[in-house]
Amino acid sequence: MLWAGRMRLGTFGILLVLVHASAACEFGPVPYSVTGIVCRMTKPATLLLNQETAQVIQAAFRNAKFPNITGERSMRLLGKVAYGLTNIQVNDLSIEQSEVELKEDDAIHIAIKNVTAFFKGTLTYGYAGGWFLQLFHSVDFEIESSIDLQINIKLMCQKDQVAADASDCYLTFHKLMLRLQGDKEPGWLKQLFVDFISFTLKLVLKSEVCNEINFLAQVLANFVHDLAENFVQDEDISVDISLASVPLIKANYLESHHKGLVLYKNYSDVFNDSVFSPSLLTESRMLYFWLFEHNLNSLASAAFLDKRLVLTIRGEKLQALFEMGDTEAQRKAVQTIFQGTSYNDSVAKVWSLAHPQISLQPEGTVVKSLVAVEVTIFPMGEEPLMVLYMEKEITVTIQAAYAEKKLILHPLDSRIEFKVFKCTADPSGNDPSIRNFLQTMISVVGIPEVTSRIEQALTSLMNSKGLHLFEIRNPEIITRKGYVIVQLDFSFPNHLLLDFLEKRL
Repeated sequence: MLWAGRMRLGTFGILLVLVHASAACEFGPVPYSVTGIVCRMTKPATLLLNQETAQVIQAAFRNAKFPNITGERSMRLLGKVAYGLTNIQVNDLSIEQSEVELKEDDAIHIAIKNVTAFFKGTLTYGYAGGWFLQLFHSVDFEIESSIDLQINIKLMCQKDQVAADASDCYLTFHKLMLRLQGDKEPGWLKQLFVDFISFTLKLVLKSEVCNEINFLAQVLANFVHDLAENFVQDEDISVDISLASVPLIKANYLESHHKGLVLYKNYSDVFNDSVFSPSLLTESRMLYFWLFEHNLNSLASAAFLDKRLVLTIRGEKLQALFEMGDTEAQRKAVQTIFQGTSYNDSVAKVWSLAHPQISLQPEGTVVKSLVAVEVTIFPMGEEPLMVLYMEKEITVTIQAAYAEKKLILHPLDSRIEFKVFKCTADPSGNDPSIRNFLQTMISVVGIPEVTSRIEQALTSLMNSKGLHLFEIRNPEIITRKGYVIVQLDFSFPNHLLLDFLEKRL
C-alpha cells in the first residue's frame, strides 16, 4: 500500500510532478481579483499543528515498508562475503523535539531532533568461492539509530489546489549500531558487517524516510483539501475552492487564496472584482477566514434555486407567533384572521419570491428579500381555506456569532414594506388594526423565528461536517463593507489525522 504509493513518487516522478505543477496553474494578471475565500494560518497555529505532525510521523514510520538490502565484499582468505538484510521494519520510534519555522517566500522548515528509532529484521550472510556462492547463516538483527531530520516543505499549486513538496529532506545520523542476535561467530565478523553495511544502510534509511515524509506531506495536503471541499458542499450546492493565486509563506503566517465560486446544477458564477488585500488580515489570532460578499450572495441564490428558503409553521410554533401579546386589539385581530379555527388545524408557509440580496456592512450582514406569507386553515368537514396572503419586502440587519458550538444569528433594525395584502376577513384591506398587528408580529416574532430556524439548520449542517470536533476559542465574526472576516483560536482534534492515516496506510 504505502510502499507502492511511495514508489510512484520516486525522484524522477517528483521532478515530473513539479514541472507539471508549475505549468498547470495559471492565474490572471491582477493579484487577488478572483479571490472569494482566503485562509490564513499564523505562526501559533503552525506550532500547534507541528505537535500533531510528530505523532503522525510516528504512525507513518510504524507502517512503512523498507526494501531488502543486499551486497557483497571481497575479503582476503574468505573470498567474497555476501549479505542480505530482509524484513526490515521499525520496532520502536520516539521523537524528542520538533520545531517549525516559516521561511519568508520559501518554505516551511521543520527540524525534528533526537529521533530514536529501532529497526529489526533478518541478516543472511555467507562466503563465496570462485565458482559458487553459498549463503548458509541467518540471524536476527536490531539497529539502534539516533537521527536528526530537517525538512523544507514548499507549497505550490497543482491541479488548482495546494500541493506540498517535502523532497528537500536531510537526515543526520548521530548513532547507527547494528546488533546481531544469537550469533556464535567471532566478534571480528560482527565488526566486519558493521563496517561495510553501515554506509549502505544509512543511504537506504535516508532515502526511505525522506520519500516517506514527502509522500505523507502530499497525502496530508490532499486530505486537508478534501476535508475543506466536503465542508463547503451540501447535496447539489457546493463551493469551488480552487486556488486563485499561488499560496504564500510569510515569516508569521501561511495564506491560501481560493475562488469560492458557487456551483449549483446549471447555475454559473463568475466575478473579477474582489476587494481582498493581505493587509485586511492581522496576525494576532491563530486562524482567519476571509469571505467576499459576492460569494455569500451566490450561496443565497443557490439556496433559493434549490427551494431551501421555504418554511412551514404549525401548531405551538404558529400559536407563539400570533399570540405574542395579550391586548384586546391583538386578540381580536387573531380571531378575525383564523375565524375561530385552532392552531392545530392551521398552517403558515413562508418563502422567498426572489433571490435574497446580501450586503456586508460594518454594522452587520444586511439581508433584503421579497417574502410571501400564506396562512391556510382546515375547518373540520370543510375544504381548506387560505385566510391570509402577504408579499412584503423585508430588510434586516443580522449580527452573527459562534459560541458553545452553535451559530448565533441576532436580527437587528428590520424594515417591512407590504407589496401585496389579502385577508378574507378584510377583503377591502381597510382595517388598519389587522395590518398593524401583522407588521408588529412579523418584526417582533416572525423575523426572529425565521432567523432561529436558519441558525439551527446551519449549525446542524456545520456539525455534520465535523466542526463540533474542534475546540474553537474566542471566535469573532467581523463584517466590513463588502467582506466578512472570521477569526479564532483553536485546538486541533489529534485523532482526526491519526484515524485518517490508519485507514490510508
